[in-house]
Amino acid sequence: MIPFAFTSPALLGASASAPFAWSLVLAALVLVASIVPLGAARSQSNFTMADIAAPRAMFERLPAWGQRASWAHQNCFEAFVLHAPAALLCLLVGVTAPWAAAVALAHPLLRFVYVGAYVSNKPLLRSLCWATALVCTTLLYGAGLLALLAG
Repeated sequence: MIPFAFTSPALLGASASAPFAWSLVLAALVLVASIVPLGAARSQSNFTMADIAAPRAMFERLPAWGQRASWAHQNCFEAFVLHAPAALLCLLVGVTAPWAAAVALAHPLLRFVYVGAYVSNKPLLRSLCWATALVCTTLLYGAGLLALLAG
């Protein structure tokens, strides 16, 4: 059963396609927010103006959690590149299935938890969030393709 919060009219907005638009916005915000722990790690590693020329060169100076923050940030780009077309497909073809709205909104939440789990070195939680978010994206592609073929 889909939790009520994912299908409430206030969250869905004026149309059933709103969750897919929100999913895009929230996924982009997770991507932007993932730079916060990386920035904190860089500041802790004596980031100087000289490092601006080659910010990745200072990777070895980062603490272990900072290196994980860098990896999490890079992975956010990879996840966004997969998720954005799936959400756009659902948005454009007018997917209305409540389960699709639920997985669209679950994806950015899972990715947010993923970043925290990665930085705090919780590999099981990180892996579960990564895999579940990937399943959400796959389900969105399926919903979009089914709607496209049915239309």
